Amino acid sequence: MSSTKTHAAALKPRSVLVLGAGQIGQAIALKLLDGGGYDLLVADRNLSSLQRLQALTGLPIAQVQDAAAMESVIAGQYAVINALPFHQAVAVATLCARHGVHYFDLTEDVASTHAIHALARDARSVLMPQCGLAPGFIGIVGNELAGRLDVAQALRLRVGALPRYPQGSLRYSLTWSTEGLINEYCRPCEVIAQGQLTTVPALDGLEPVFIDGVEYEAFHTSGGLGMLPQTWQGRIEQLDYKTIRYPGHRAAMRLLLTELRLGERRDLLKELLEGAIASTQQDVIVILASATGQRAGRLVQESYAARITGARLRGQTLSAIQHTTAASICTALDLVSSGRLAQQGFVQQESIALEDFLGNRFGRIYDVEGAQASG
Repeated sequence: MSSTKTHAAALKPRSVLVLGAGQIGQAIALKLLDGGGYDLLVADRNLSSLQRLQALTGLPIAQVQDAAAMESVIAGQYAVINALPFHQAVAVATLCARHGVHYFDLTEDVASTHAIHALARDARSVLMPQCGLAPGFIGIVGNELAGRLDVAQALRLRVGALPRYPQGSLRYSLTWSTEGLINEYCRPCEVIAQGQLTTVPALDGLEPVFIDGVEYEAFHTSGGLGMLPQTWQGRIEQLDYKTIRYPGHRAAMRLLLTELRLGERRDLLKELLEGAIASTQQDVIVILASATGQRAGRLVQESYAARITGARLRGQTLSAIQHTTAASICTALDLVSSGRLAQQGFVQQESIALEDFLGNRFGRIYDVEGAQASG
């Protein structure tokens, strides 16, 4: 019997609501359905998206058009996985806290995360935002690498969700929520610099990155660190997160956001990007993380690197961003469900041990051939 089937059989089926029938919600539903162990319901405002997902999976669906309907589908669930746009995170988390339902999301929005953190103080259930790739898995890796050192001095985390065949001057394809992309390009970025927790502007800190002879660029974007700056404040000199893109992307985005002032007109920018930039299933996730510091009196570096492409699941093609993001949040759900994480209150990503994450039936996709976690 396969390990997946063994795990599924050991779990008592629990009711899980997946909010969002878009690309990421679909991937989450497919992974949980394939893995087993949960009774699933998918809800969204968009009926056509729900019907497409139902045709693919056979899962029950619910159309949710207002706050009352949202509360109705949440009440009585074991857990909610929120794959809706970031600006709905706090409202959904509030309902989950009210009804004692475990809550997981993918938000990169710092303000939403802090609001959920405050909400969790009196919660009877788990509130666990930022369960994706970045924020999410990258924070788990970073915490592990820095924790291997006697004295951590610098932690640098770099992640890119890139088209395999880039086109145009932006050299980018839409692989993720456009609203989330714009938000992380516009909001201040938390970092630790010279031992102090501070913020820097998004798109700053441009640096070249070379991977297997290919040149990329990296720059600050908001939200990728999750709660890691608060966890390591006072214990590390330098901590930052940067997004990896193809050279020239940052300059083009700065033109749009700053010089043309479209950062102040996000709805228009979203319309322009979605009308001009194609989405793609042919993408790749690139992850680079390194921690530098002292061990036994010597300066050493711990590192992790991975390159992850998409996958086929139940006859469907998942892009790399779907594959990795869905795997991360499904792992968080599994670890709470199996009692390996706290059962109430705010749970941050670095509560997850890297060994537990990579050993999970969903999380093991990050432990791929070519990935390295070494000193």
